[in-house]
Amino acid sequence: MLDEALYDLAEIAGRLTVGEALAARIGSVDALIRDWDAIGAELAALADRARGLALTPIAATPLAPFMPHRVFGAASNYIEHADEMATKLAAKSDSQPYIFLKTADSVIGPGETVLLPPESARVDWEVELGVVIGRGGRRIPVDRAHDHIAGYVIVNDVSARDLTRRSDFPFSHDWFRGKSFDSFTPMGPWFVPRDCLGDPHDLRLRLSVNGEMMQDGNSGDMIFNAYEQIAYLSTLLALKPGDVIATGTPAGVGMGRGIFLKHGDEMVATIDGVGTLANPVRAEVIV
Repeated sequence: MLDEALYDLAEIAGRLTVGEALAARIGSVDALIRDWDAIGAELAALADRARGLALTPIAATPLAPFMPHRVFGAASNYIEHADEMATKLAAKSDSQPYIFLKTADSVIGPGETVLLPPESARVDWEVELGVVIGRGGRRIPVDRAHDHIAGYVIVNDVSARDLTRRSDFPFSHDWFRGKSFDSFTPMGPWFVPRDCLGDPHDLRLRLSVNGEMMQDGNSGDMIFNAYEQIAYLSTLLALKPGDVIATGTPAGVGMGRGIFLKHGDEMVATIDGVGTLANPVRAEVIV
């Protein structure tokens, strides 16, 4: 994306010389991210070279920018959000990030519909900065985590609040049930490469419902920043290119306000430097 317009990467590559590895992956953002460590620097150089070309912008309907390998989420990672959810947190020095897993099949793109399942009456929104892994690794030190990031997306961690808790088992929380319905992970609108964004911990995050601002926070207020989350998660498993970490949401969710999504709503999530992700909300029709 140059000057906030869309251009065809295949056209650019056809007019400029590119390496074989990059040429073979043009046409699929999935393929670019899976091999980001090998081709990311060349792609950035290609973007700089393309600025000298006379290019015609293209019209395109945005989709989810790629299919993530896995989607991880950070729970209660902003103090004010934890407060509005009545979540009592230990001191950071006595704690670690709380990471859960969402299904990749729950991912949808800009303009696609979030479906309200009949099993839930309390479906909620959560705007989050999504960190896309471009270099895999295990036990990644905090001070090297930046090098493992390919780029960023917006993630809306849609959540069925009345299904994340259970009383029929001795286990009080069920994050899978509450967060992995089909369509519960809007993502986009673009994949923004790491070096195009700058500091990921100084970004304004906002979300409105039907034009009313609900969330307005800053990524600098995370309890565990993105690098600390990468370091922690990589002690549990090997991170892989294409993994996405939704790094937590600021205050302003529906649960804290006592209001929830309904048929006909529209959510608009915005993160400075990443873009705007809008999704309509409809009741799921059961046939």
